Amino acid sequence: MCRIAGLVGVFSENLEREICIKSMCNSMAHGGPDDEGFFYSPDDRLVLGNRRLSLVDLSKNGHMPMTFESRYYITYNGEIFNYLELKMELGKLGYNFSNHTDTEVILAAYAQWKTLAFSKLKGMFAFALWDSMEKELYLVRDPAGIKPLYYSLNSSGLSFASEIRAFTHISRKPPREPWEVYLMAYGHIPEPVTTIAGVKPLPKGCFLKYETVSERDSLQSFSHYSYNETYKEPLDIRNRVSSVIEDSVKRHLVADAPVGVFLSGGLDSGIVALLASRFEQAQLNTLSVYFKEAYYSEKKYQDLLQQKLNCKHHQFLLEEGEFNDNLPHIFKAMDMPSCDGINTWFISRHARMNGMKAVLSGLGGDELFGGYPSFSRMRIARNLQDRGANFMRFGKWGNHKVLKRMQYLQIEGIHGIYLFLRGLFSPDDIAKHLDMEERQVWEILSQSPVYPNIRRIHKKNQAGWMEFNMYMQNQLLRDADVMGMIHGVEIRVPLLYEDVIRYANSIAPSVKFQGKLPKQLLVDSFSGILPREIYDRPKMGFSFPFQEWLKSSSYVKELLVDSGPVLKKSYHDFLKNKMHWSQFMTLVILRQKGSLS
Repeated sequence: MCRIAGLVGVFSENLEREICIKSMCNSMAHGGPDDEGFFYSPDDRLVLGNRRLSLVDLSKNGHMPMTFESRYYITYNGEIFNYLELKMELGKLGYNFSNHTDTEVILAAYAQWKTLAFSKLKGMFAFALWDSMEKELYLVRDPAGIKPLYYSLNSSGLSFASEIRAFTHISRKPPREPWEVYLMAYGHIPEPVTTIAGVKPLPKGCFLKYETVSERDSLQSFSHYSYNETYKEPLDIRNRVSSVIEDSVKRHLVADAPVGVFLSGGLDSGIVALLASRFEQAQLNTLSVYFKEAYYSEKKYQDLLQQKLNCKHHQFLLEEGEFNDNLPHIFKAMDMPSCDGINTWFISRHARMNGMKAVLSGLGGDELFGGYPSFSRMRIARNLQDRGANFMRFGKWGNHKVLKRMQYLQIEGIHGIYLFLRGLFSPDDIAKHLDMEERQVWEILSQSPVYPNIRRIHKKNQAGWMEFNMYMQNQLLRDADVMGMIHGVEIRVPLLYEDVIRYANSIAPSVKFQGKLPKQLLVDSFSGILPREIYDRPKMGFSFPFQEWLKSSSYVKELLVDSGPVLKKSYHDFLKNKMHWSQFMTLVILRQKGSLS
């Protein structure tokens, strides 16, 4: 796990390029505290940078950028969890290896199979690979979009980095996107939008090829996920679900540095922890946060799971004072604004304080197996959307947040449904806060992002597609990466291993979503190891008592001094519990960024 950056062209002088790449990498040093490295090719006007967080082969042999056969060079962020099988296959083809890293396996795989190698990689990855003979640079991102990679391509050349903040070192005043509108609508900034105009994320499962001689570029997909109904036999499915997840957890424990498991007390993290305890040779490390506020605390479920685990359990009481003391640091940690991720910041901090550089998370279970309310609400949302725009406009004059969000159903397709089900502020509220015309808000939100028509698939799979490709992609995965790496902690997601995703997407909906409980298939597949109390309980998101803590935050109060009437009214609504904490958090971020008066 690392942070990467690179430049091709961009500056006319090599010295400027070298100074810039060092600044870009230094801005991301938190994500690679163990080592730094650079590769320069002056004749090609190319430079690659790397900040390393060493997890596999901790020796200097893992230094990056890494070279292979004096032709191929790579700067790489992530983990390849099938690299040992690939290494064995490549060894039989005559390749020799000088270290124990998965990085060298990527280089050898490309040497053998060229771009076909990318689809053979199973894991979480984003890398830049330079072929010095063909004068071609490849930017590559994993099919689930677990690892981030942003790039800017124009007449000056190509620049790329793991974090948006790195691009501020290329231009003193980079042009901005209207990100505030997206943040208020979504609670995050959805791909392909970023806070800087001209900088965009590499689409997941794609590679960008850049030819430095001709300055031509091409973007191609090498892998993607789709739905089908291949598997329909319930018993076989339960057995296969348990086996593919068990295999994934085992693979995700491979490291030469301490690995732990986030243990929230819920179903998904419980499954991951129980499986991990089978394979961890040393005593398993688990991490949990709990609160004095009983309504939010899951301590009793964490304790119950702990009794079934051979583990060293690190359990932390998070109190209001610690939350408020660290709130400014959390805002600073955000690469792009988000109303979420604060919980991950705290648990990652505790992981690093206890010597862990990698932690397994249960993220992905809700999206793949039907854990969210949207799976039962999709049919209603589709029916409402089909009634037409005139009907939806009535929502503008309602006071209830659901009625106000009905306006979003005027936007066709899954885009409008997402904002109806998960949106934070309605277009008219966004316009009031940002002092702009409502027409402008509609234009911005209707233009981007653009999503495919998914009506042909089963409605519950439509919900799964939406949660996987929109909410998880743009908020959960991004927040997990940024808030983990700000502390130098790699968050691994075994439920998003390729074999797990492809199998889950091939299960007939009549089996996958059958049962009284959310994620009933996961419950049935692991009923032999799960305590009943873990799954036979009300669902509770991984959340903190933000609603109360933010009310008394001195930092927030100082930010809102001399604020305008619209923001003051929102603050009073929040104090009276008329506004959800995620909405208010979004307004605080906008105020902190100077976007609200």
